[in-house]
Amino acid sequence: MRSSTRCLLTALAAVAALAPTSTAPAAAAPSPSPSPAAGRDVTVLPPLPVRLGEGKPCTAPSERTATGGTWVAPALGLPRAQRLARGAGVTVAVVDSGVAPGTAGLSGRVTGAAEDCLGHGSFAASLIAAAPRTDSGVTGVAPGAAVLALPGTDARGVPSAALVAAGIRLAADRGADVIYTGAALPTGRAELTGAVSYATGKGALVVAPAAPDALPEQDGGVQDTPPPSGPYWPAAAPEALSVVDFGPSGTRPSGAPPAYRPDLAAPGDSMVGSGPGGKGHYIASGSSLAAADAAGAAALVRERHPDLSPAQVAARLLRTAYPADVPRLDPYAALSLGTGTGSDQGTAARAELPARTPEPADTGPRNTALAVFGVCLALVALLGVMALVVPRGRARRWTPPGVG
Repeated sequence: MRSSTRCLLTALAAVAALAPTSTAPAAAAPSPSPSPAAGRDVTVLPPLPVRLGEGKPCTAPSERTATGGTWVAPALGLPRAQRLARGAGVTVAVVDSGVAPGTAGLSGRVTGAAEDCLGHGSFAASLIAAAPRTDSGVTGVAPGAAVLALPGTDARGVPSAALVAAGIRLAADRGADVIYTGAALPTGRAELTGAVSYATGKGALVVAPAAPDALPEQDGGVQDTPPPSGPYWPAAAPEALSVVDFGPSGTRPSGAPPAYRPDLAAPGDSMVGSGPGGKGHYIASGSSLAAADAAGAAALVRERHPDLSPAQVAARLLRTAYPADVPRLDPYAALSLGTGTGSDQGTAARAELPARTPEPADTGPRNTALAVFGVCLALVALLGVMALVVPRGRARRWTPPGVG
């Protein structure tokens, strides 16, 4: 009995150790880290300024090129997604600081190219739509899309509600399918909400950052107050798609301004893109760049599913995103999801969503422990029966088989 008890206790301990425990649902897996090659490229690139200090010259062309790929392409699954769509036939308006003529990767696909003193608009446009180059592995999300460049800032790259609202309305009037803006403004609610609603009515999805970009330390001389907490416009408009950034580690950069109720998260830290003039690359971070990725993904969806409304495009991006505190953009899932139309779109999307389940656990050791437990339990039961039956049999002069 002592040995059987030890066996039972051992089996119970083994099963308890191997049995699954109840935990909260796992967050989405962190985005892949940059490859060593990509990391080396990123570290030597000049930073793109967030704004220009008083008396500072316009952003100069970069003389450095990122020859390898970046962490963004594998994080978003772009090789697979771009086999399904590349943004062909789709126009993405970039309402920002401008898109400079000759911006690398955008040749022949930019309408309204003009001087971009700051460089942010050119950089964002390259994240959205830059085509692959023979000398670099950097590519945009929708390398087949056309770009419509419209001003949303003054000549020095400072945005205002009036300029952004005018740019959004003009983009809608000119037939843009997706409208990107890099502005995140604490004021201008009425005019920016009105502009977003106008664009939506014209069939364009407006994509905007849920927070302003953090000012890097390299911007010496720029005295900037901490951004206010609360909503930013036009992202907070009900019909806009609001986007926040995350980096290669799966988290937001240290010191990033808080985002107000973002709809979607996308890569936005350690981003590599083209600048104003030249073939070189810059590095930059911020929610405005995450919004550029989302705008590119919206362009892919609009190519593959041209009959979807702006709200349906946004819903598709959200329903197919990786589960997390803020759902994370997954262009391939958005493209591969079946199409529903009309009022049944939401139901169809939910019905066709691929189930995301964890990898099957290795059940071999657990099954072994359960088998041991079963044998020991049977042994204990048998010994218990014997302890009761044998003495009673002996009292009735019954002898077990094999006993003389």
